[in-house]
Amino acid sequence: MASRTDAPTRRQQILREAARLFAERGFHGVGVDEIGAAVGISGPGLYRHFPGKDAMLAELLVGISGQLLTGARRRLSEADGHADASAVLDSLIEGHIDFALDDRPLITLHDRELDRLRESDRKLVRQLQRQYVELWVEIVRKAHPALTEPTARSAVHSVFGLLNSTPHLGRAGTLPGRAVTATLLHRMARGAFAAAGA
Repeated sequence: MASRTDAPTRRQQILREAARLFAERGFHGVGVDEIGAAVGISGPGLYRHFPGKDAMLAELLVGISGQLLTGARRRLSEADGHADASAVLDSLIEGHIDFALDDRPLITLHDRELDRLRESDRKLVRQLQRQYVELWVEIVRKAHPALTEPTARSAVHSVFGLLNSTPHLGRAGTLPGRAVTATLLHRMARGAFAAAGA
């Protein structure tokens, strides 16, 4: 998979524009021709990359769930016992904030369109998300040993709600700046975990 600094492939361009358009106008409010026009190819040309809009939606929602889990596992692997649980939790929060700030349309898409996926794809999204939550719960409990498992799980879901609120913060140009917003979100997330254990 290309990193954020690599030039996006045509397939990645299509997915990015599809996510933006679906988030802005809804899945049924966007046609294949419009997605094609956004990336400079004919609508029918999209079928060389995807069999249809349903496949794009599935790849977007399954894909981001898998990327979040893979990224979190990578952060844990990089720590490899050399960092304390609090530092690992900071790293997990930073990773989720990157997603929340850089992939805002996917948050909107997940909230609005998840039920449009085939049952098998929806189950896969939920499975990946459960694994992601459990990974967080384990680290949160290590960083905050006083938390019971149900409380830690509730706190994790609450923090996800906080971090995933970025589509409601206003247009990208109206935010106080990425670094300032990221710092604020990080401080609020850590504060929520600390409050859960108070």
